[in-house]
Amino acid sequence: MNKNQIPDRSGSTLGRAAQWVDDCVCWLGRAVSWLSLAMVLLTATVVLMRYLFGLGWIWMQEMVVWMHAAVFMLAAAYTLALDEHVRVDIFYRKLSRRGRAWVDTLGVVLLLLPTCGWILYTSFDYVADAWRIGESSRETGGMPGLFLLKTLIVVTPLMLALEGVAVAVRAWLPISGQRD
Repeated sequence: MNKNQIPDRSGSTLGRAAQWVDDCVCWLGRAVSWLSLAMVLLTATVVLMRYLFGLGWIWMQEMVVWMHAAVFMLAAAYTLALDEHVRVDIFYRKLSRRGRAWVDTLGVVLLLLPTCGWILYTSFDYVADAWRIGESSRETGGMPGLFLLKTLIVVTPLMLALEGVAVAVRAWLPISGQRD
């Protein structure tokens, strides 16, 4: 499924809100996906610099790790928006539209939202402490601003929760008789 397959829900306020969340998440997901190319190019540069010229910089190696973390964490909601997330699909595809809406909604309410809440609850102080001290890499010559990377630990569950609610809304609008 691609972005063009996410239906326009402009017929209702909830539909428009879900569409806005989808649009934002998909825009960010497409933007972050370019970091994959940057990671490949930077990794190749690190390898060439090291083996051809005997040069290496810690900050370049850390940059690859940081980009990988950003791709993984910021693209999680994008994956959910495109319905490309992991699902044990034993019965789901055989269910009616209403049955799939129930599975999607219960998955969001019973699994996704509590997990996002737990991640937020357990990570908030950790991220706040990183901001408070202006945390940077422990390595000499490493990347400054580690607190910015750690912020993604809080941003990710917020984005996943918003997208999860949009998924549930998207599942129920056609069933509730609202414009699909």
